[in-house]
Amino acid sequence: MAAPFLNQDLHIRWSTLTPEHIEADIRAALVKAQANLDAVIDQDRGKLMNFDSVVLGLDECTRELNEAWGLVTHLDSLCNSPALREAHNKMLSEVSSFFAKIPLNEHLWDLFVTYSKTDEAKQLTPVRKRALQEAMEGFIEAGADLPPDKKKRMEEIEAELSKHTQKYSENVLDSTNKWELLIENLDRLKGLPQTAIEAAKADALAKNLGTPEKPVYRFTLKAPSMIPVMEYLEDEGIRRQVWEGSCSIGRGGEHDNTELIWKILRLRHEKAQIMGKANFADHVLNHRMAKNGQSALRFITDLYERVHEAFQRETIELQEFRADNAHQKVDLFEPWEVSFWSERQRKSKYDFDEEELRPFFPIDKVLSGMFQLAEKVFDLRITSREVVCVEPGKDAPANVSTQPGKAGPVEVWHPEVKFYEVRNEKGVHIGSFYADWHPRDSKRGGAWMNYLRMGVPPSGERDRRLHLGLICGNMTPPVDGKPALLTHDEVTTVFHEFGHLLHQLCGNVEIPSLNGVSVYWDFVELPSQLMENFCWERESLDLFARHHETGETIPARLFKKLLAAKNYRSASDIMRQLAFGKLDLELHMHHATDEGVDLDKLARSILKGYIMQLKTEQPTMARRFGHLFSSPVGYAAGYYSYKWAEVLDADAFTRFQQEGVLNPTVGRDFRDTVLSKGNSEDPAKLFQKFMGRDPDAMALLVRAGLA
Repeated sequence: MAAPFLNQDLHIRWSTLTPEHIEADIRAALVKAQANLDAVIDQDRGKLMNFDSVVLGLDECTRELNEAWGLVTHLDSLCNSPALREAHNKMLSEVSSFFAKIPLNEHLWDLFVTYSKTDEAKQLTPVRKRALQEAMEGFIEAGADLPPDKKKRMEEIEAELSKHTQKYSENVLDSTNKWELLIENLDRLKGLPQTAIEAAKADALAKNLGTPEKPVYRFTLKAPSMIPVMEYLEDEGIRRQVWEGSCSIGRGGEHDNTELIWKILRLRHEKAQIMGKANFADHVLNHRMAKNGQSALRFITDLYERVHEAFQRETIELQEFRADNAHQKVDLFEPWEVSFWSERQRKSKYDFDEEELRPFFPIDKVLSGMFQLAEKVFDLRITSREVVCVEPGKDAPANVSTQPGKAGPVEVWHPEVKFYEVRNEKGVHIGSFYADWHPRDSKRGGAWMNYLRMGVPPSGERDRRLHLGLICGNMTPPVDGKPALLTHDEVTTVFHEFGHLLHQLCGNVEIPSLNGVSVYWDFVELPSQLMENFCWERESLDLFARHHETGETIPARLFKKLLAAKNYRSASDIMRQLAFGKLDLELHMHHATDEGVDLDKLARSILKGYIMQLKTEQPTMARRFGHLFSSPVGYAAGYYSYKWAEVLDADAFTRFQQEGVLNPTVGRDFRDTVLSKGNSEDPAKLFQKFMGRDPDAMALLVRAGLA
């Protein structure tokens, strides 16, 4: 296929997207985008200039480039290889430089300023007026009003940030994959759940280590492998080895991220200074609900004041529990002991072991139940399509589907990937999505949602353009032909990412730049975190929590234990998130230009009182904190958003609790006032429309059992 990355089929032909096409296709897309941009800039400034030719014109001129480059970055996250990495990095600076130049183009800026003064611009509908304002604010924030020398420096900064953040991300992936621990003696795995033992054995066999008769057990730093070890394994020596392994991610040797962190911080700070802001937090938060760094930091410290006493109390209780059970004096923990003793204390307090729940969460049942919930609550219909995975470069079956409505299987990038179509209550197809749930060496860690095509509703003569999204995770994989059985924590992560996906797929705004998840960063987590609440309610759990062998729902005694244990160490959980937010803001506000500073000592000093005091001091997780440092902006100076949005979601879910957890009226109201609106209105107003009032911060503390 010629120029496969530029192909406009909605059903992407993944087998054609090979590294050798990247350079030519992206270069062609850059040339076309530049020609489109020139046509927008050179348009007649007289009567022919209008909203469609200026605002929508700018949106549309880079769409093909955006989508093509989105496919490259997507493959880099999910199918990383040396050839792909080389091709991606070769084009990265050119693409970054192209996008950095757009808002700095003085002729384009002049076009927007000229148009904004026209009679048409003054009489735009509210949504179109917001699109124009948001575009112009985006120009100003990127440096449209800067003198030429500073504009040039801003372009250079963007290119450098793209290069350094990409290298940071690669270092995290490579150092994670580099580490493994092989255990040959099964007796050393005492306490480890059988699911984890079987997964470690299967992982070793997949790497040609051991045999079914004489197995080897392979452990890695990927979450489904590492977490059970830290929580259940009785052998402290192994737990220590795994903890030490986790400390090696992005730290030391050829994959060390320390200097990259300082480079990224300095570049972001310089960017903020050029823009006349005191620091990077003030620069990025100017266009978010928090408005500035001080306001975000105050939000963090206010919550800290409310929970720190409970946090200290939980720490002392855990130390005393360990002392009583291990027959020793009360003492500080080693870092590799905390999760293990926490799990023991939880089991002792509530007679609850999260492993008891696994049989009720086979991933297929979780997904089908979640889709059923989306139908009941949000009036959506989600159906799966047959899929086929074709080896890159090989011919796909003749009947492979390239467009919606066409029969035949849809191509995917890996045999485990699924594909779904989403329709509204009228049966109208509004979008489709891919789902990829299990870890691989070529796949980055964590869980995320993204979109590959931005949809828009029909308007005038324009047909509906379908959304195309994806959700990915690194959940417990299936072993020996048995279904993948998830932990409750993994289930909430699935629901979280599905919330982001719903936000995108329900987006019904006529302006692409205002549609879907293109909202203020501290509002974007509201739909995702709201969905997590359904994982704790009996009514909704019964839709998707079904025993993989018997089909029975969670027994009443086990459900009671789950709820009783829900807020176990809730202050510690909140404090962990506050610590991440505090470290993020402090680094970007007060330490971005520190010279010769020990990063670990600085992090400990910033987080004094926010983290548990331990015998062995832990290296900072900043070196593997991809949210902050694996893209030019990402969650940088914005990690507080999770807790900010948690206040919103805890409060918003009280409407479901009061009017019915599966109440379609409330669900449809949330879809109409929040999910479908994108960034077409101020997010504070959208929340007010759904709740009829401003948010109440107490809802979060009540839900956490701290008020």
